[in-house]
Amino acid sequence: MVRTVGQGKGYRYLMDTPSLVSDMQSSSDASCLDAYSRAVSSVVQRSTPSVVNIETRITTSDGRQRRAGTGSGFIFTPDGFICTNHHVIEEADHIMVTTHDGKRLEAKRIGSDPHTDIAVLRLPAQSWSALEFGDSSKLQPGQIAIAIGSPLGFHASVTAGIISAVARSIRSSTGRLVDDVIQTDAALNPGNSGGPLMDSRGKVIGINTAVIQPAQGICLAISSNTASFVVSRLIRDGVIRRSYIGIEGQNVPIPARWLKFYRLPQETGVMAVGVEPGSPAARAGVMPGDIIIGLDQKTVARIDDLHRLLDERLVERNTGIRVLRRHEIHDLLIKPAASE
Repeated sequence: MVRTVGQGKGYRYLMDTPSLVSDMQSSSDASCLDAYSRAVSSVVQRSTPSVVNIETRITTSDGRQRRAGTGSGFIFTPDGFICTNHHVIEEADHIMVTTHDGKRLEAKRIGSDPHTDIAVLRLPAQSWSALEFGDSSKLQPGQIAIAIGSPLGFHASVTAGIISAVARSIRSSTGRLVDDVIQTDAALNPGNSGGPLMDSRGKVIGINTAVIQPAQGICLAISSNTASFVVSRLIRDGVIRRSYIGIEGQNVPIPARWLKFYRLPQETGVMAVGVEPGSPAARAGVMPGDIIIGLDQKTVARIDDLHRLLDERLVERNTGIRVLRRHEIHDLLIKPAASE
């Protein structure tokens, strides 16, 4: 309640003015909304020239081309490298890119990684408007998230929301777990895949990749830190090098008596159901029935732990692997090979 001083007939009087409070609140709310609108609009204006629509075609058995699907992507270097999702271009024989000004160009596939659902394309070299990757490790729930893409074929559509959560995990099409995934409520639809998720400064913080059906407002994006690492390797090598040891694994509980006896930090391990002949695991002496509980001095409780550890750092490197065989722990030396 605000009371103002008035003047009349030689004396002063006080008057309640609730309308003034309401006007002040309305003005403050409008200013906040205007600031939000300006922030989103500024990001969109700067970023739209870098966002592209992707149309893929496949060649049929009779030699004809048919449309396979559409998606989104964004240019992240001035010389025309594009980041998108692996699943957008997975089966494509021809990849056509439409830029913000309506130009249609054929893009070259540089490399693709199904394990993280990231792919890199290349446009003819010229001076392109490019987006910059931000640092997704600094994201906090509640921050503004802005998505630009081509949902259902509507090019350069904009949606905005907030970061709902960070450090989520999703299963890729290959079965590997993708960590450090961003959850947002910015509305996404088919065709948004591969497009950028940006912060209020216009930096890419994620690559839109999935919508949880039939939920509403649960959309997922591969983090920019994951994507920036993957695209750099794809540009350099065309593939992401990972290591493999040659086992067929299954998550199993470790008997309680061995947990207590060996004071193990985990309750489960990965049983080698099968060991590929001549594989790194076979050469190291891993046997069917062994329960893997450690690799490279790190705990292995699930197959996903093995997937995380078997990266390019371990390729052709002598590495310790710890297994529980019947009632004894064996420390073996394994040299993981490069996966194909």
